[in-house]
Amino acid sequence: MNNELSPPVVFPSGIAAPAAEGRAPRWATRRLTHRSLQLVAGLVLFAASIAMLVRAGLGNMPWDVLSQGISRQLGWSFGTVTITLSVVVLIGWIPLRQRPGSGTVANVIVIGLLVDPFLALARLIEPLPLWGAVALTAGGILTNGVATACYIGTRLGPGPRDGLMTGIVGRTGASVRLVRFGIEGVVVIGGWLLGGTLGLGTLAYAVLIGPLVHELLPRFTVRDRDRVATTAP
Repeated sequence: MNNELSPPVVFPSGIAAPAAEGRAPRWATRRLTHRSLQLVAGLVLFAASIAMLVRAGLGNMPWDVLSQGISRQLGWSFGTVTITLSVVVLIGWIPLRQRPGSGTVANVIVIGLLVDPFLALARLIEPLPLWGAVALTAGGILTNGVATACYIGTRLGPGPRDGLMTGIVGRTGASVRLVRFGIEGVVVIGGWLLGGTLGLGTLAYAVLIGPLVHELLPRFTVRDRDRVATTAP
């Protein structure tokens, strides 16, 4: 529950009187609506970016190499595997004492449910020449960068895989770069051995996604309203 209160009322003396509790100010309601819509938009785009890279066939995102490999071995749909892996990763949060937010739950549900329909749409692109695969890969990486900045910028909770990474960093004190490299290295190799697609698209994603999100995140971060009261001199 959002417990934000109305901004304080400042008297000429400079003493701030607290606003009445129990009434959510309009700006807080608008901001929550903004964050919710941006979260959903980001997750929809994320599912679309997965489908774009999978359809291009030049290499999936690291975790999707594993999802595709498991899907091919078990005969499950890509979306079903994605949801199952997300739940397994969330269970791994427990010993790390990580707490999911509403955005975490939405991440599992929205992406898991939408990735299969997006994959079905992507398969309608026939034939797909090499230049088309390259363009689809580039578009998928760009779309994923925007999507990631959107959902992280809402600050409603990390995705399951991001939370696993930050939880390990918090418990071990290791660097983010080292932990991320270790986790993604394991899932990529495991996914490739299971039949997932590993290629130049995977490498391009690994190289480009960090700088891309770094550049876009400030533009999509929903900031708190400045509630510092000041008085006239």
